[in-house]
Amino acid sequence: MTISPLARPFPALAPITGVRIGTATAGYKNWSRADVTLVELAAGTSVAGVLTRSRCPSPEVELCRERLAGGQARALVVNAGNSNAFTGLTGRQAAAAQTAAAATLVGCAPEAVFAASTGVIGVPLPQDKAVAGVTAAHAALGTGDFHAATLAIGTTDTFAKAATTAALVGDTRVTLTGIIKGSGMIAPDMATMLGFIFTDAAVAPAFLQAALDRANATSFSCITVDGDTSTSDTVLAFATGAAGHAPLTGWDSPGADAFAAALADLCRQLAQLVVRDGEGATKFITISVTGAESDAAAHRIGMSIANSPLVKTAIAGGDANWGRVVMAVGKAGEAADRDRLSIRFGTTEVAAGGAVVPGYDEAPVAAHLAGEDVEIAVDLGLGSGRARVWTCDLTHGYISINADYRS
Repeated sequence: MTISPLARPFPALAPITGVRIGTATAGYKNWSRADVTLVELAAGTSVAGVLTRSRCPSPEVELCRERLAGGQARALVVNAGNSNAFTGLTGRQAAAAQTAAAATLVGCAPEAVFAASTGVIGVPLPQDKAVAGVTAAHAALGTGDFHAATLAIGTTDTFAKAATTAALVGDTRVTLTGIIKGSGMIAPDMATMLGFIFTDAAVAPAFLQAALDRANATSFSCITVDGDTSTSDTVLAFATGAAGHAPLTGWDSPGADAFAAALADLCRQLAQLVVRDGEGATKFITISVTGAESDAAAHRIGMSIANSPLVKTAIAGGDANWGRVVMAVGKAGEAADRDRLSIRFGTTEVAAGGAVVPGYDEAPVAAHLAGEDVEIAVDLGLGSGRARVWTCDLTHGYISINADYRS
């Protein structure tokens, strides 16, 4: 596939102590690429996760939901090319068999193995290939790195997506690194896509979950490509504790705020990379909403704008049609007053007080829309609620990909 014009280069990523990676080819589709990933995690690794709220989730999502309660992880298995969703007992048995095989190979209880699958819906994961694939990936442990894993978990992705950051916990520097896949069927209702975060920080499971929940609220839950929520959306965070500092057990722990801020920044970077790889995307759009009755109301208004095909196609065509933004605000179901509403494209205010601004000149707006990064700001003038969400434009490319290609 042609690389997205909004792509970002793959960053330099240092290994995380307590994390070993292996990839292999299970052959879920007619290809020779690696499509199964096994990550072995050091004993004592904490885990947290956010999972799709789809009422038709994959067996892997259900498995993760059950096992997150234990708070500990020793392995992660990821399959690409087959989501194993809507596959009944056969799919559940395949997921159970593959994670049981991984548990035996790593030497842990099955409850400490987490799994995710991505790809076509409705085709059972072939159990024989799944078990053989994870066995081969185990044999390759230590030969893979984050770049290899990112390539192996992808489907319609046009570039490998990852990010890294660091924080000081007391006098100890901890590293946080994440890899992610996703470019279509992106409209989160929790988190979205498949994303995996690894850190050498020592973090108690309950606090890791609290920090991830907070980070998710301003990152993965603030992006959309096409308004469709996947059956398989999974984001998992693993903390190996190898950095050796006193464990973070709550918000009052020294360094907890710094760790949580770094995690939020990492999640935001990863989420934005997915939008930048939106299927057919040519514009990265930031939508800021202020003056709403609450933050939740601002978020819903922002997502209403971000999910509007009319807004997205106008941006694709470089059309400063602010009336479509008014429409999206009005349909969001949240309080709005047209006579208090103001709209800005880039640095140019285009509408305020229920009308176009006096002397409005569309030239600077057109110039702004000609760039790759587009900003839309809306102020409701009703309260202090605010939110920021990200989306991309809607082009003929999206239709071509999804009309002609089954992942």
